[in-house]
Amino acid sequence: MHNKKWSVFLINIFMTFVLFLIFSSEYSFVLYINSVYYLTFFYLVIFLFMYIAKGGFLDGVTFSFRRFHHVILKSNDYLDEWKEKPLPSQKFNKGIYSILKFQAFMLLIYLLILLLTYYV
Repeated sequence: MHNKKWSVFLINIFMTFVLFLIFSSEYSFVLYINSVYYLTFFYLVIFLFMYIAKGGFLDGVTFSFRRFHHVILKSNDYLDEWKEKPLPSQKFNKGIYSILKFQAFMLLIYLLILLLTYYV
């Protein structure tokens, strides 16, 4: 698992560099830092959303919407047990979460190193 995290990190760095070379109209260090920032921001947003879902914050909202849907439609279908359906925190994939967490923090460290290199 540890090897997979580093492999994905290296693939992210490589793909960022390749996409920078392909889509950039001019090549500058600032534009490369910007492209790394966009990738880092994407990983951080996904990681934070998964962190919130893992903590159970969305469980109450999900349960309330299921109950509201059941009451409004007056469903008498006893096979549809809306109380028994798993909540978002119960369907959580810890493997993907740990990979995203590692990628977000490593890309943030990489971005800080690039910014430190640029400003020093």
